[in-house]
Amino acid sequence: MSDSSIPQLLLVEPEMILAELTAFRLELLGYGIESVAEGGLAKDRLRRGRVDLMIVDTKLREGDGIEWLTELRLEFTAEDLPVLMFSLDPSLETVRRAFLAGAQDYLVTPFDPTVLETKVQNLLSANGAMVAL
Repeated sequence: MSDSSIPQLLLVEPEMILAELTAFRLELLGYGIESVAEGGLAKDRLRRGRVDLMIVDTKLREGDGIEWLTELRLEFTAEDLPVLMFSLDPSLETVRRAFLAGAQDYLVTPFDPTVLETKVQNLLSANGAMVAL
């Protein structure tokens, strides 16, 4: 299994290229990362064990990722599972909806890899996960 001292991240991203690039970048930084393309698979993974941070897109195969996150928050609180929301949409309305749904941060794609790194580190350290990799 995975080393319990390594922060475990779950990426919920239907766009294969974006998922691969993001996972590759985070693996290089030393994080344990698992990618899934659908919200249902993400819920199954969350129920199986520890995830220190979830990154989820606003557009999922089954619909609106923000609405999906709203439903997920009934089972997994922000304290237990911080969320970074990915989106092509930089509009303030979408950002506002994401935060109201329970996201702790928002990143417009395509993104600068150093911004991704900073946001992930900040969310993990705010949630008490070990970040010294």
